[in-house]
Formats: sequence, structure tokens, C-alpha cells
Amino acid sequence: MSFSAWRSWSVGTRVMVRRRIEDDDFRYSDVIGEVVHRDHDGLVLRTRHGEEVTVPADVIATGKVVPPAPVRRPRAAPAGMDHDDETGDDAAGLSPQ
Repeated sequence: MSFSAWRSWSVGTRVMVRRRIEDDDFRYSDVIGEVVHRDHDGLVLRTRHGEEVTVPADVIATGKVVPPAPVRRPRAAPAGMDHDDETGDDAAGLSPQ
């Protein structure tokens, strides 16, 4: 059975593609990324790390359009750290007097 919905995906669409791989332990590998190129030979996807992954048409098992990646929020500083001082001396009450 052939999965051909990928042929209608537009450049810029974020998708997940399950591809068949030749591995003794695993039969499939998933790639999530934005379509940067599509033709009869397959797809090129750009991952969130900027890597471009070529997925040949004959290894595409299935796939789907997925929502945009969530926006990553910056991590909060650990409790008790003073944001103005990199060493944290002020927060610990160790400032020179």
C-alpha cells in the first residue's frame, strides 16, 4: 500500500513523516520538520535544529500535518539567585561592606 498524501503538502507546512529504514532493531524512523522541497522523488524537511533531511518517496510509510512547534520559554533562575549579580553573592548576603 502506498501513502501519497505527502504529495499535496505545500512548502512551509510542518509535518511528521514515518519512513522505513533498514535496521535490525527498528523498522521505522520519524522525522518532524517543515517542508522545504517536494517533488515526485520525495521530500526535503528542515528540522527545528536547521538540519535538512531528504526523505525519498519509496521509503515514506505514512505522515501527517502537525501544528507549529510550541514556543520555548526561557528557564527561570533557581530560587534565591539574584538576577543582577552573576555570582549570586548578593542573594546569599555575602556582599562586601
